[in-house]
Amino acid sequence: MPKPLRLALLGLLVFLLPLVALGPRSFILLHDNLEAEVVWAHLLARLHLALAHGPGAVVPPIMNGLPREALRSGLSVTVFIFHLLPASPLAAYLLHEALVRGAGLLSMYWLLRGYGLARPAQRGQAAAVALLWAALPAYSIFGVSVLGQPALLRAALDLRAGRGRWVAWLVCAALPWWSSFVLVGPFLAAVWGLGLVVDLARRGRVAWPAFRRGAAGLALLLLSYAVVEWQLFYGLLIAKTFVAHREEFDLARLARPGLGRGLREAGQLFWLGHYHASPFFKGGILAAVAVVLARLAPAARRPLLGRVGVGLAGIAGLCLLAGLLPQVSARLQGRLPLLHAFSLGRFYFLLALPWVLVLVAAVRRLPAGRLAYALVALQAPLALAANPEFTNNLRALAGWPKADAPGYAAYVAAGLLGQARRFIQAETGLLPPAYRVACLGLPPAVAQLNGFYTLDSYQTLYPLAYKHAFRPLIAGELAKSPELATYFDAWGNRCYLFSAELGRDFLVGKRPARTVQHWAFDAAAFRRLGGRYVLSAVRLARPAASGLRPLGVFDDSAAHWRLYLYEAR
Repeated sequence: MPKPLRLALLGLLVFLLPLVALGPRSFILLHDNLEAEVVWAHLLARLHLALAHGPGAVVPPIMNGLPREALRSGLSVTVFIFHLLPASPLAAYLLHEALVRGAGLLSMYWLLRGYGLARPAQRGQAAAVALLWAALPAYSIFGVSVLGQPALLRAALDLRAGRGRWVAWLVCAALPWWSSFVLVGPFLAAVWGLGLVVDLARRGRVAWPAFRRGAAGLALLLLSYAVVEWQLFYGLLIAKTFVAHREEFDLARLARPGLGRGLREAGQLFWLGHYHASPFFKGGILAAVAVVLARLAPAARRPLLGRVGVGLAGIAGLCLLAGLLPQVSARLQGRLPLLHAFSLGRFYFLLALPWVLVLVAAVRRLPAGRLAYALVALQAPLALAANPEFTNNLRALAGWPKADAPGYAAYVAAGLLGQARRFIQAETGLLPPAYRVACLGLPPAVAQLNGFYTLDSYQTLYPLAYKHAFRPLIAGELAKSPELATYFDAWGNRCYLFSAELGRDFLVGKRPARTVQHWAFDAAAFRRLGGRYVLSAVRLARPAASGLRPLGVFDDSAAHWRLYLYEAR
């Protein structure tokens, strides 16, 4: 292994050290991560449901038995890693995080050593860029959906050039096993397909062999995705086990369609990216380009300007697609029902790679030396500052943790939830599978990670019939808040117990203490759905008016929450 690559891997280890050093006190991304994705991966592993399928295959702890087909594939490296550590979601997550970022570093290094920084003297520059790439803010729970893209680009370029084909075929076949089809599959295919067409149009008949190889690689990629996602396709296209709640997505209510709004979103994506897919300010990259241009002779600037211009134009095109296609979907969803269920704007998952390649186009013009490394390092603080896991864990190590960024142990609060579970068992003799709970002021994921069976959950796919059955529980609160009514009726991925007084605050810590004065909860509908207990992070001033009986208040110094236990009367 070349020394620069060893140093880059060592740098990645240093980057990951805060997570390892803090252990259970580590901050883990909450939004769309610990409150959703981590939970289903853990439950599939713990309940041995990864490969279950068919109408009778359900995940009992979620929503009275969520159909297995509503969750992502069990044929993934992510689920396999959680299977290795079924008793410890945190250990599985940290191992997965390290492997994803390590794979991302090797992916970028492999690309640059073949294209861009291929000379022997450029190994150090390639390793430095690869380390920057591996440290970018990204949702590691999605596998290598973002950080593995350099490997796919290298495979596509190798197929075009007709070299190293067996490795290229292997990458095309393997990437779907550690990435998300619904997040990146169609968009990778669209960009690759467009690239093949453009190359054929530019080079004519001489490009036919490359076109055929590239088309075969793309077909292999999509075929592999079809194999990996067989449960999703089987459940939604063949067996049709349920009608998804996404059929009632009302995009026009969620975001008022309009050209101006779409252009604003495109501009924000250009400069900052999307929070799911490497959000960071790109000023360091543009500054590096400006420095290199200033040092080059006028004749040498034109090729660099051309490459940078093409790169920025491609980035702008992706941003426009990501910003404007949702607006198109909102206008056409009445005539094209499929648009209810599929997001056309996820081209933003492809934005990070071309930005880093713009940086590569600049630094490759410099000899290996301090300036080249300094220009790569210029972007590093901006990327690290945009990574909540890195910044919040550094703060925790320094003794200044953020109050609204609880560590894993404080968030999951095993001791606190254990008190409530043991209290219920002592009073009734019942174990969690025998009753159902719902949560107010804390994510249902907290209860699910502690062994409770919840009626509420955060799911990107679940039966529409269940959404209709759940709505009466919160109808009174939705009537108080048009914003919450739109949030649930037009979207509804968060099938939660809402309170108009709390709004969309689903992380109500115990300090300061909160009280909900009037909660229009339909306890009778809750009981009909099978519910018995409400786990609340807030005190209800008038529980009897909500059809509830207070059973106890539980506290734990290590927990982020204070827990109020109520029983439906």
